[in-house]
Amino acid sequence: MSIDVGDTRVSALLMSAPTPKACFVLAHGAGAGMLHPFMATLASDLAARQIATLRYQFPYMEKRSRRPDPPSVCHATVRAAVAAAHALLPALPLIAGGKSFGGRMTSQAQAANPLPHVHGLAFLGFPLHPPKEPSDQRAEHLSKVKIPMLFLQGARDEFAQGSLLNPLIARLGALATLCVLPDADHSFHVPARSTFSAAQINERLLSALSEWTDAVARA
Repeated sequence: MSIDVGDTRVSALLMSAPTPKACFVLAHGAGAGMLHPFMATLASDLAARQIATLRYQFPYMEKRSRRPDPPSVCHATVRAAVAAAHALLPALPLIAGGKSFGGRMTSQAQAANPLPHVHGLAFLGFPLHPPKEPSDQRAEHLSKVKIPMLFLQGARDEFAQGSLLNPLIARLGALATLCVLPDADHSFHVPARSTFSAAQINERLLSALSEWTDAVARA
């Protein structure tokens, strides 16, 4: 399927379930599109937990460019995807967010003007700062988000130093939930020496996301 974003069109994929309880409008990271194995596996795993997903491309990824679109274009794409998800599954509560860059663009769109029908935002590795450049300036807009937020972060994520992330979660208060995945990096990979397997990390991620979605959808 495709979604119109202004005068351009982007690809999207809807994966539902027999009796879905919510739909996750899922944006990709900066360097890999909606067909990346992580995105495809996540959609399949969530369908098994009765959470539908609508994955979509940002225009630059559709054009196979390496340079991300300006924020205004990304925000418009997020809004178009949310509208498409509601049109396809009007009875379902929506959550929105995505992997790294996609989650940040979604949160910026929400902060600028609330996304219709979206009950919460879920971030899969929120990119708080570039590696080795610790700062929390990228998160300033989150104080304007007035719906629940879930941060799924690897304990070894070079894009989110814990000494900055933990105070941020505290400042955001009751709207923010943090789930730290032990030994995982920004891509949720664990080193060979870890006592946690990739399957265990994935299960923790899915359980946290599913349980949080249940609570947000019921609210």
